[in-house]
Amino acid sequence: MTQANLVQRMKAIVGPENVLTASADLTAYECDGFTIAKTKPNVVVFPTSTEQIIGIVKACNDLGVNFLARGAGTSLAGGCVLVGGGVMIALARMKRILEINIRDRYAVVEPGVVNVWLTNALKPSGFHYAPDPSSQGACTIGGNVATNSGGPHTLKYGVTVNHILGVELVLPDGRVITCGGPTEDSPGYDLVGTIVGSEGTFGIVSKVWVRLTKNPEAYRTLLGVFETIDDATNTISDIIGAGIVPAALELLDKTMIRAVEAAFKFGFPLDAEAVVIMEVDGLAAGLQEEADRIEAIAKKNHAREVRKANTEPERMALWKARKQAFGTIGRLGYPSYCTQDGVVPRTKLPQIMRHILATARKYNLGICNVFHAGDGNIHPILMFDERDPDQVKRVLEASHEILAECINLGGSVTGEHGIGVEKIDFMPLMFTPDDLNFMIRLRTAFNPDNRCSPGKMLPTAGGCSEPSLNGVIQTKPGRRAAV
Repeated sequence: MTQANLVQRMKAIVGPENVLTASADLTAYECDGFTIAKTKPNVVVFPTSTEQIIGIVKACNDLGVNFLARGAGTSLAGGCVLVGGGVMIALARMKRILEINIRDRYAVVEPGVVNVWLTNALKPSGFHYAPDPSSQGACTIGGNVATNSGGPHTLKYGVTVNHILGVELVLPDGRVITCGGPTEDSPGYDLVGTIVGSEGTFGIVSKVWVRLTKNPEAYRTLLGVFETIDDATNTISDIIGAGIVPAALELLDKTMIRAVEAAFKFGFPLDAEAVVIMEVDGLAAGLQEEADRIEAIAKKNHAREVRKANTEPERMALWKARKQAFGTIGRLGYPSYCTQDGVVPRTKLPQIMRHILATARKYNLGICNVFHAGDGNIHPILMFDERDPDQVKRVLEASHEILAECINLGGSVTGEHGIGVEKIDFMPLMFTPDDLNFMIRLRTAFNPDNRCSPGKMLPTAGGCSEPSLNGVIQTKPGRRAAV
């Protein structure tokens, strides 16, 4: 099967205007936010309906070609890398909000709907879709489903799986199933919970039913300013230990403060070692008392000051600082960065932060931190120049040491970014051979030929296809993903 035949089949299904084949175009789809792992797809196809996805999948099976679904490419673990080449099914043009039902508190969306679009569409209703990844201005709900994304407010409201009622899934053989739906609970096995977070290895989500949440009556948003990281992280543990469940607890370290302040001029203290955004929400009655308790806990832990967002614009400015923090890293003078995604128990935050800083010094790398501290979900950002192979090597080694320490402290190597291709080697450190065997059996039940999103999540990747030198796409079973 030649490249020309593959492209011809794709154009027949979606139209020539929805197919990319030029090398320059394909380069834009060779990686996601984890830029160290790169593989160009053979072709990128933009379906606009479930029927077109079915046609693409069936054609790929006929031709023996691997395929992978992609949303906005904001994922950070190589989940959008099409290992070995094949057909990339880009869902960005399936972007309709199909239904909003306020009375029954659900919405139905296509997978290419950007997270914040649904938020904006719901503003007049007094409801919202709770999962709010920091990339919500760009990431898609389909991508959120694939990686079970979190966000600043998941401390109180939960991650994506807690807000997905149902999915329509195109299986890797082209059949379509619907799991769940608009009702709150469905009898039988929780297939929706199984599919959410499966990183595209079970099929391609073509429609999503999401739960809507009523807006809080009131907010209290504070900014704690700390002289040490230890004081900031101890404050977080003490808040949760006091029985308070904040909507969010987000930490920015000194280097991240410097980048954000250079970009937005919020008036953040450049000499502070850390700031923590602390927010509670809910009924107005009693909310100020909770905020006062949080302020007292912060001061007990030596907060230099606690600032209060007294107006909605002040509150939104604080959240702009957090949610657009990653976009300000360019201000620090590094051309590349790699964001990690470990989890530790909250009480272990001081230890993991000390380990992160020591590791950065050991490998002579720039580093900054901004993360979901209330969840113990760390996001150390290692800054480097990916054009320098030695720096790339040091970044990967440093990342490995940081994530290994998360496991040693009783945590995990991912809280919301997923395993992708980046963290496959950690799976045997977290799970027994029997655990992994059952995961492989589950994947095989959905994806028996491992043609859909190959080389992801599990250390025994199975059939990986690669383009040969003569342009014929061949299947090589039993091949491990190379990154």
